[in-house]
Amino acid sequence: MSEDIREQAGRRLFDSHCHIIDPRFPIVANNGYTPPPFPLEAYLAQTRPLGVVAGAIVSGSFQANDQTYLMDVLPKLGAGWVGVTQLPNDCPDAEISRLDALGVRAVRFNLFRGRLDSVDEIAALATRVHAVAGWHAEIYADAAALAPHVGRLSKLPQLSIDHLGMTQAGVPVLLDLVAAGCKVKATGFGRVKLDVPATLEAVARKSPDALVFGTDLPSTRAARPFQPADIDLVEKVLGPELTQKAFWDNPVALYRVKVD
Repeated sequence: MSEDIREQAGRRLFDSHCHIIDPRFPIVANNGYTPPPFPLEAYLAQTRPLGVVAGAIVSGSFQANDQTYLMDVLPKLGAGWVGVTQLPNDCPDAEISRLDALGVRAVRFNLFRGRLDSVDEIAALATRVHAVAGWHAEIYADAAALAPHVGRLSKLPQLSIDHLGMTQAGVPVLLDLVAAGCKVKATGFGRVKLDVPATLEAVARKSPDALVFGTDLPSTRAARPFQPADIDLVEKVLGPELTQKAFWDNPVALYRVKVD
């Protein structure tokens, strides 16, 4: 779709959470699940008509610590696009710097599926990648499970939580983290078990700088995949000013992206 049509749609989106699944690169079955292919071309065909012009390619549990797919896809996307990767705890500083030069801007900890690090290990790696390359940490978890660790997580240089923290029981914990500066991905509306509009409102009230929107495409294992109506929902709930922040200003700042 042309730039003119996107301008008419009135949207310029930074997609803060999407996956590219390319079987040319290593895929690891997770709890017996292997995702179907979702190559870059399929992603762009779905998102360009929505006004997506920049974003973050996020490593899923099924990609483990593979970096080769990011090495392939990020140069193809170019300016405005970054990566979120997964790393072993003993990843050398030199490798973190190499990935930073490629365009990686965050490390992800998947506590919902597969990665069972202690909070001490998470804090150590999150602190180190920030010191080496300025990256932030992203956690995929039921936020309710993070309740005993709010104090420790709040001290990290920068943290974001995936998919609105997943559950209604996690919302109070999520809001405590937001009060300490945590960012929240307004993503995965079809996979969460919470009141999406009420949670969006609560997070935005706590901090207008917290929400970052993403499609979660291709929505692997979600009860309902992403729909363009999810974008409309954010606009309806947040209103023009907060929507602009969630769609663009907040994620561009979080991922330290330089765009025109």
